[in-house]
Amino acid sequence: MLDDRARLLLKTLIERYIADGQPVGSRTLSRASGLDLSAATIRNVMSDLEALGLIASPHTSAGRVPTARGYRLFVDTMLTAQRQELQAPSLPADQPQKVIAQAAHLLSDMSQFVGVVMAPRRSSVFKHIEFVRLSDKRLLLIIVTPEGDVQNRVLFTDTDYSQSELVEATNYLNAHFSGLTIEQVRARLKAEVDQLRSEVALLMQAAVQAGTEAMSEAQSEVVISGERNLLSVTDFSTDMNQLRRAFGLFEQKAQLIRLLDISSEAQGVRIFIGGESQTVPVEELSVVSAPYEVDGQIVGTLGVIGPTRMPYDRMIQIVDITSRLVSNALSLSSR
Repeated sequence: MLDDRARLLLKTLIERYIADGQPVGSRTLSRASGLDLSAATIRNVMSDLEALGLIASPHTSAGRVPTARGYRLFVDTMLTAQRQELQAPSLPADQPQKVIAQAAHLLSDMSQFVGVVMAPRRSSVFKHIEFVRLSDKRLLLIIVTPEGDVQNRVLFTDTDYSQSELVEATNYLNAHFSGLTIEQVRARLKAEVDQLRSEVALLMQAAVQAGTEAMSEAQSEVVISGERNLLSVTDFSTDMNQLRRAFGLFEQKAQLIRLLDISSEAQGVRIFIGGESQTVPVEELSVVSAPYEVDGQIVGTLGVIGPTRMPYDRMIQIVDITSRLVSNALSLSSR
């Protein structure tokens, strides 16, 4: 546990580093903290903070910079969000794709970093399902959602099903499970599988598995805006390797989707700091994210990606406001 003096010095050091981008020395820390301490005392406290892994000393400077662990302690226990008046334009109710694109641009423009929005999860409910025989032991599964989305998946089976068996399975699924989610179908099918002929049961189990994968793939969409903003961030513009790693994350959207999925598991704004875990694979990046809703149901996540040296208080406000705007716009457009 840190005493009050150490906490104040750590908080001051991080705030100065976020503001200036330069390692913070004892003299600067003494002036900025307002504490009447000798330089030697401050150096001793700095040494203790360094031993705890909260700050580090770059080779090129006598000053210190925060570590991922230091940032985490700062945002969890020391951050006081300043409620400034942010001029955020409203997002008009429109098609979900347009709202998501506008939200990504808004996040980027307001933060001057990168805005990311995971598109709303599409319904995993199916309205109609059908099997089409393509050749021996090869079928086409067609799933139609209530919104009219169509997902196709080729199934390779151990059994060569006859057309009558495919029709039987199609009719059974549509008669008993239409309007349910794939997950609900899976649960009910488990209970009913003993009552079905083994051939049909196996076919429907394969359909449910393929349907889960098809629906999951349909939902994997993330919109990114403002990647070029990182070119003007000193932390990246002076180190091309860091910049390449950052852009690599944007290209590998699967990692972003996993990160945003984690964010949707909790209410409110969450902060992920690069270097403290595998969640953010680029040490120099942090992510501030929040889920958004449609009619009270969480359907997606959005956030800002920028350097670990970002003004977290302002980013929290930007992300929080944008998630509310997106929630309102999508809720209105769904009515």
